[in-house]
Amino acid sequence: MKIVHVITTMDPDKGGPQAVVMRLAAAQANLGHAVHVVSQADTQTLGHVARLGEAIPGFQHIVWHAVPPGRLEEVLCRKARPLLARILADAHQVHLHGVWEPILVFAAAIAARNGVPYCVCPAGMLDTWSLAQKPWKKRLALALGCRRMLDHAAFIHALNRDEAELMRPLGLKAPAEIIPNGVFIEEFEHLPSAKTFPTLIGLPAERRFVLFLSRLHYKKGLDLLADAFQRVAQECPDVDLVVAGPDGGAEDDFRDLVRRFGLERRVFMVGPLYGETKLQAFVSAACFCLPSRQEGFSVAITEALACGTPVVITRACHFPEVAVAGAGAVVALDARDVASALVETLSNAPAARAMGQNGRRLVFENYTWPRIAQLTIGLYEAYAPATENVGLPTT
Repeated sequence: MKIVHVITTMDPDKGGPQAVVMRLAAAQANLGHAVHVVSQADTQTLGHVARLGEAIPGFQHIVWHAVPPGRLEEVLCRKARPLLARILADAHQVHLHGVWEPILVFAAAIAARNGVPYCVCPAGMLDTWSLAQKPWKKRLALALGCRRMLDHAAFIHALNRDEAELMRPLGLKAPAEIIPNGVFIEEFEHLPSAKTFPTLIGLPAERRFVLFLSRLHYKKGLDLLADAFQRVAQECPDVDLVVAGPDGGAEDDFRDLVRRFGLERRVFMVGPLYGETKLQAFVSAACFCLPSRQEGFSVAITEALACGTPVVITRACHFPEVAVAGAGAVVALDARDVASALVETLSNAPAARAMGQNGRRLVFENYTWPRIAQLTIGLYEAYAPATENVGLPTT
């Protein structure tokens, strides 16, 4: 089967969907399928993606098609459209990642014209919270082609049951199918030393830290984190906060809060982390915290769990399995509740270790890319036109 994934950008600084595409495409390639990825990317971004891909099983089998980025290209897709027409001519399935970008609308139209089924992964972009952000722009985008793209999809790739429910008010015609994110066990089987990362950032050996690792964006709840940590700092004098991730527009406001709360000596801003350094941070952390206002299926939470790190997350992360498995705390979107859960986790080392073990087990038993890739292939085949549903080639 020839599978084509389309995503606007592969820049790792833009968030979790890029990491998802890299791994889902690789897992599908490992099953013997011909997997292509179409995206805007410059030489520097492709080099970065290639370096990160060295740790991903099957990554070398993906065929990459890069369109030079630019504002005019983002809107008109003058180079992307003929490229998509050529690549989709003999495709069996197209997998679109995102909602609002023109390249996705064009890809859907070309696929439909060629009789190629496609699915759309909104990655949380269609839930009620997301649609309430700049709503007039989203209503306009829906009117200009995004709704047509969604309604004519073979299915909508929802990341969890909550996302499927939160999309219902849109009244989309395409059915929703739940496909979570995951990990490659190979990336987490042999973890680095917990001693390396603190030394790297100049944290004394006797200090512990809570880790936030995500884009520094308003929706990630950095303001709640600052408020929560000022409470934690009083209760746990040996605990600091490490904030890792590229700026998504909220860094300056967060720094202002850190100064206002007098936390400058307790908060370490370390920028984006990737590869081995990211794993070192997860393994070294006493706890991972993501007080997000909205998530689809957080890659960062899944990776923290895979590293055996207890987590404190909000209900808006839509990962109730964390609490069910005893892998961490799932709390309300409230700084006091976040602080209370952090203090409780940091104050009980045996319970925290058990949470870490439970989280690792939860991910390894339920959220692995080979299993998820098999699920996607089954859905592609189930929704394929009748004439395409028999004897689909694997290469």
